[in-house]
Amino acid sequence: MTQQTIDKVLQFRDDRNWKQFHNPKDLAISISLEAAELLEVFQWSAQDVVCQDKMDKIREELADVLCYSILMADACGLDLDEIIQQKVERNCKKYPVDKAYGNKDKYTELKG
Repeated sequence: MTQQTIDKVLQFRDDRNWKQFHNPKDLAISISLEAAELLEVFQWSAQDVVCQDKMDKIREELADVLCYSILMADACGLDLDEIIQQKVERNCKKYPVDKAYGNKDKYTELKG
């Protein structure tokens, strides 16, 4: 994600004077609600992995999750690049390639 995209989301918020309503609790709730709407796209789907005909709704709901995530990071004073890079580094340690490659097990269950 580019800084330009992040700035556009923040500018949208600021143009409407909504920052005053964006506390971490309410933003966390909003992220969860939007994630549930993304999950709803697949509810009662006979073929859970088929999503081509649902792509418009997936794009819309995923964008909502990401926008609220940007707003949450801003409200908490977090740098998105930094926290994502740190998370990937932690996951690399928890899921080393030699143990996790092609394996869906949780890191506590990895063998080898």
